[in-house]
Amino acid sequence: MADHVGLRTRCSRELAHQAAVPLPARDVPLTRAAGLTLADGLRTRQPLPGFDTAAMDGYAIGPGPGPWRLAGTVRAGGGAWPGPPLGPAAAVGISTGAPVPCGAHAVLPLEHAVQEGTTVRGPLPPEGKHIRRAGEDAPAGACLVPAGTRIGPALLGLAAVCGHDTLPLRPRPRVSALVTGDELIHTGPRAPGRVRDALGSLLPPLIDTLGGEVTDVHHVPDRPAGPRAATVRRTSYNADVTVVTGSTSVGPTDQLRALLADAGARWVVDAVACRPGQPQLLAQLPGGHWIVGLPGHPYAALTAAHTLLAPLLAGLTGHPLPALPLIPLTGDIRTSPGRTRLIPVTWDGTTAHPVGGHRPAFLHGAAFADALAAVAPDWRSGEPAPLILLTA
Repeated sequence: MADHVGLRTRCSRELAHQAAVPLPARDVPLTRAAGLTLADGLRTRQPLPGFDTAAMDGYAIGPGPGPWRLAGTVRAGGGAWPGPPLGPAAAVGISTGAPVPCGAHAVLPLEHAVQEGTTVRGPLPPEGKHIRRAGEDAPAGACLVPAGTRIGPALLGLAAVCGHDTLPLRPRPRVSALVTGDELIHTGPRAPGRVRDALGSLLPPLIDTLGGEVTDVHHVPDRPAGPRAATVRRTSYNADVTVVTGSTSVGPTDQLRALLADAGARWVVDAVACRPGQPQLLAQLPGGHWIVGLPGHPYAALTAAHTLLAPLLAGLTGHPLPALPLIPLTGDIRTSPGRTRLIPVTWDGTTAHPVGGHRPAFLHGAAFADALAAVAPDWRSGEPAPLILLTA
């Protein structure tokens, strides 16, 4: 079993990330690649640009000062200049993106030139001005983006320019959620002795933001292990990860640890020395399926998800573990002996400030916070604290 309680937030993030083996890659068309993760580096298939290209509309001019005699035009998409290399006093009209004729000294921009019949006049640009040389952006075979990078719009455009129609990508890990608790109701205001379920609404978009794909959400009552064990087994068939909320402590209805012990699970993290969210856990079933146990209180579950679930999903997609920025934190914050406190903060770009409203069951502060600050037991006001960004 993993070290109990002594694990701090940053250490547990590293353990969760390191324990995960990236999911197998598959080739995905560019049209369906957004949001997935590169399994291999993105490489050019040919030099970029592939030929000497005009960077401005104007005139490709031969060596030597003008005036230049206009010999024709070459336009983008119209093929290479069919005539001889440009000699002194020769010019060719050219558009942005068109192939530059051999022998061209530079491109004279249209706004700097005066054309009179077949004669072009203007200042002599420096050699190579406004010409993008073949391969100056990248040679053939260059690795432009490393493996583990998440696919965004700019990367899709770059992949297309590099000549790719598909990319080898890691899929989004499939995540099933089990929300436990006899006290929970799922619609309308709370009733006497009951509370409204927050995690059934919070978890699907959170999992999506963290890089997972939600397969289903089950609401499981607090009963002995039988029904809950069957549900865990079912979710393992169509998901890579099961997130269980509640049932992670040691009370009479908290059965998750017993279920994992009976299943012969491999423990990675069994509780973390933090407030809130200490009774969180990460374990792997013999078949490779992952179990993430989150506390039942909503804010505690949110902090634990960022501590264990986020790095696990990053590891499964081959994505690097994001570094936590160290930002000066000010305010009247009570530290906790032997434990890291996770508190919601706003960040103005230079300093983080607590926003309050963060009891274990209360999401008020987290609802408009920029980050969670990991406040160490020996922290003092004004000192830097690591921030887990909520808006990344």
